[in-house]
Amino acid sequence: MAPIKTNNPYASYFDFFSRSGTDASSAAPPGVAPAGLTATGGIISDYEDSGTYYRAHIFTTSGSLVVSQAITVDILAVGGGGGSGRASGNGNFAGAGAGGMLTQTGVSLPGSVTCPITIGAGGADFGSTSSAGNYGGNGVDTAFTIPTGPTVYTAAGGGAGGGADASNGRPGGSGSGGGSGSPAGTGSQYGPTSPLNPGPAPGQGNPGGTGSPGDNGAAGGGGAGASGSNGPAGNGGNGAPNVYAYGPASPVTYAGGGGGGVENGTTSGGTGGGGSGGGPAASNAQNGTAGLGGGGAGGRKSGGDSTPGGSGGSGTIVVRYQIPSSAGSAKATGGAISYYGGKTIHAFTGSGTFAAPNTFNETVEYVVVGGGGAGGGPSAPGVNSYYGGGGGAGAYRKGSTPISTPQTIAIQVGAGGAKGAIIPVAGSPSYFGTPITAPGGGYGSTWQDPGGQPTVAGGPGASSGGSSYGGSVQPSTGAAFSPTDASANTPTNGWGHPGGTGHPTGDSGGGGGAGGAGQNAADSAAGDGGFGMQLPTTFRDPASSVGAPGPTNTSSHNPGWTNVDNSGKFWIAGGGGGSAYGPDAGHTSGVGGVGTPAAGSSPYAGAGNGSRFFAGGTAALQNTGSGGGGMERAPGAPAPQPDAGNGGSGLVLIAYPT
Repeated sequence: MAPIKTNNPYASYFDFFSRSGTDASSAAPPGVAPAGLTATGGIISDYEDSGTYYRAHIFTTSGSLVVSQAITVDILAVGGGGGSGRASGNGNFAGAGAGGMLTQTGVSLPGSVTCPITIGAGGADFGSTSSAGNYGGNGVDTAFTIPTGPTVYTAAGGGAGGGADASNGRPGGSGSGGGSGSPAGTGSQYGPTSPLNPGPAPGQGNPGGTGSPGDNGAAGGGGAGASGSNGPAGNGGNGAPNVYAYGPASPVTYAGGGGGGVENGTTSGGTGGGGSGGGPAASNAQNGTAGLGGGGAGGRKSGGDSTPGGSGGSGTIVVRYQIPSSAGSAKATGGAISYYGGKTIHAFTGSGTFAAPNTFNETVEYVVVGGGGAGGGPSAPGVNSYYGGGGGAGAYRKGSTPISTPQTIAIQVGAGGAKGAIIPVAGSPSYFGTPITAPGGGYGSTWQDPGGQPTVAGGPGASSGGSSYGGSVQPSTGAAFSPTDASANTPTNGWGHPGGTGHPTGDSGGGGGAGGAGQNAADSAAGDGGFGMQLPTTFRDPASSVGAPGPTNTSSHNPGWTNVDNSGKFWIAGGGGGSAYGPDAGHTSGVGGVGTPAAGSSPYAGAGNGSRFFAGGTAALQNTGSGGGGMERAPGAPAPQPDAGNGGSGLVLIAYPT
């Protein structure tokens, strides 16, 4: 039996094997697609299972699987996890349900077809998505569409958590828990046996737990593998493992439910990305993990104070199929492993381990991108209006390092910053071993009326966030991009730039990007986010869609830059667009990460767009390290309230000769 390669970025440890080569003479199993470029899209992961070879396409952001010839695939879809609520004097809030987990085997895809993929976002925590009963936001459905037919495979978003004044949990892929004294939500709205949306069969998840009386009576949200625990202090239900992304030696557990809020003590989120609740005084509940569809933890009440619940984690899609043989043999383990241009590439979209055995002796090229900061401007009760700057991008760090001894190197993929009740959250650092670190981006500033904030400058970070309402900005801790070669090695602090300034009329500045500063706001226009960067040529595999969309005419986007192409792919670390004040169309919102297209167009480099009047800023794409868009809210904004955009999580890439 041939050994199984282990390459799961979410695993905490690895059992790994080395092998000297691939038996190219082995016959392909019946029905396997011939060698060649069969499909493109997502992050590529090639692995072997007992002599059978698979290629997986992993999508953590929306996109398309482009199929060139007919193949038979297995599909995993995970919906976005639900968000939970802010605790109140009536008790703590329940844990949110995980996104539904759907698997389909033996799905036939025709040749020459483009299958759209929609990755469901996690539901927001209460404060910006208020509704009857003070629930958080439901997770968003994840969908894989085969246009011939058409046929849609849908994983439902998780149910939102509520509190004592929202006694029933909400249904979803998995249901949320109940608040104090309340029944649980109902999970499993849609089933894995039905290819249509919606389908009536159960099977995607489980219900949340039942609440009990008292301040600590909140229950946990359901997960794909188990129901949430009943109150008091209910834990989230565990998720379920799946092998499609990295093979049976390294399964990934998805769709864990969020833990219930608790005044004293802690609750655990379910395995598979569920957020944990409780903890030290004034600590926020944890968010569900992005890319795993985890449910957010319930908000916590401590005396007269309260803290927000956790937002849900975004979902994912994995499509795998058999291939005749691998294009190479990896010398190390960790991440999604693929082969391009004579190089072996390890792509980490989640934290994990890069393990080099004693036979490893290579100089590796790396790219490390920190998490992007959130946009400014989240709403809260009793406030008439907000103006928010764009979030700053995480640092972009590129270089090489020799590895010639056995090493197990910790990989951290930084989380994107989440919007906050008043002050948003900066992005978290990513690292390839702690010496090679890319700090996170700064948050966009928030100005509120009444009671304007004493500080309206964008938050500090590798690229700083944009400011609001005439504020200045913090300097960037990253190094300004000065060489024209976009693929050049960076300084040790990586590339980053400051955000733009706000304007006294209320228009806000854009967040800084890895390739340029955020634009300043003007009297009638918010600032666009700063330029992103294109990944080095080593990582521009045409079969992959790592990174985000970008310009297809780079001579106008970034004149004078070298080593960029017009593919419109592989862009990262753009700054978020600022928000614009005013109901008249003369005030335009900022565009994420670009600086040249008209406002309102799609952002480049995965950054979020800013908003204008009653609108929410958009979130940055996962695994781009880009900043979220700022939000503007004026008096009389209808429910649900608009929201600022979260920052995108980071990315770690490693390459060496095959």
